[in-house]
Amino acid sequence: MSGLLFAEQCLNGLQFGLMLFLLAAGLTLVFGIMDLINLAHGSLYMLGAYLAATLTQVTGSFLPGVALALLATALVGMLLEWSVLRHLYRRDHLSQVLATFALILIANEATRAIWGVQPLSFNVPAALSGSVELLPGLSYSAFRLTIIAVGLLVAALLYLLIGRTRIGMLVRAGASNRAMATAMGTNIQRLFTVLFGVGAALCALAGAMLGPLLAVQVGMGENILILAFVVVVIGGIGSVRGAFVGALLVGVVDTFGRAFVPLTLRQFLPPALADAAGPSLAAISIYILMILVLLWKPQGLFPSRA
Repeated sequence: MSGLLFAEQCLNGLQFGLMLFLLAAGLTLVFGIMDLINLAHGSLYMLGAYLAATLTQVTGSFLPGVALALLATALVGMLLEWSVLRHLYRRDHLSQVLATFALILIANEATRAIWGVQPLSFNVPAALSGSVELLPGLSYSAFRLTIIAVGLLVAALLYLLIGRTRIGMLVRAGASNRAMATAMGTNIQRLFTVLFGVGAALCALAGAMLGPLLAVQVGMGENILILAFVVVVIGGIGSVRGAFVGALLVGVVDTFGRAFVPLTLRQFLPPALADAAGPSLAAISIYILMILVLLWKPQGLFPSRA
C-alpha cells in the first residue's frame, strides 16, 4: 500500500464522514430531544438533493440553487413536524417507526410523480470540477475538498450554537428535562419545530453536496439513513460531539474497508474470490465497529441523556 493511496483514502474517509455528520447531527438532536425515531430523515436528504439539482438548473448557478434548496427543505421539514410528527411525540417508538416508514413510502411515490423514475442529472460546478495538487503526485478533487471544508465549517458552527448560545442552552435543557424546561418558560413546541427545520436543512446540505458524486434517484435516502443511525448509536443519542466523532469513525472505516479489504484478501485468496468477498466484508466492517463500541460503552461514546 503506497503512502499516496493511503493519504487519498484518508481524505475520502474524512469527506464521507463529514457528510454523514450532517445527516446524523439532525437525527441525533431529534432523537435525543424529541425522543422521536424518524425513519423519514433520509427522505429529507433525498428531497434536498432533488431540489438542489432542480434549482441549480433553474438558477443556472450552484450556490443560489443549493441555498434555495436548503431553505425549501427546512420549510418542508417544519411543515412535516407541525402537521404530522408532533402528534407522535407521546406515542411509543413502534408507532413512530410505522408512521415515519409510511412517510418514506409517500415521499418516494411523490418524488416519482414529480421528477419521474430516471435519476436526475446533477453535475459538479465548473469552478470546482478540477483537482488540486496537495502533495507531489497526489492530486485531489477540488469539489471533494470543498465538501470537507463545508463539513468542518458546519461542525464548528453547530458546536458554537449548541455550546455557546442561548438557543443551544434551551436545546440542552430540553434534552435533559423537557418538563422542567417548559416550566421555566421555554416554548418547547416552537423549539421542536425550529430544531426539526435545522435538521432538515442539514439533510438538504448533505444531499446537495453528495448529489453530484452519487446518483440523485428515488430511494437514495434509505441506505444512507442506516449509516446515520449507526453513527448516532456509536456517538451516543443526543450528542452532537458524539455524532461528529462517530461519523468520522464510520466514514474512515467504511472507506478503508472498501479500498483495502479486497487488496488484502488478494494476498491469500484467488483474485476472483477476493473481489467477490471483499465488498461484503467491507460492508459489515462498520457494524463490527458498532458492536465493539457498544461492548465497551453501551450508551455510545458521548451519551448526553441522563
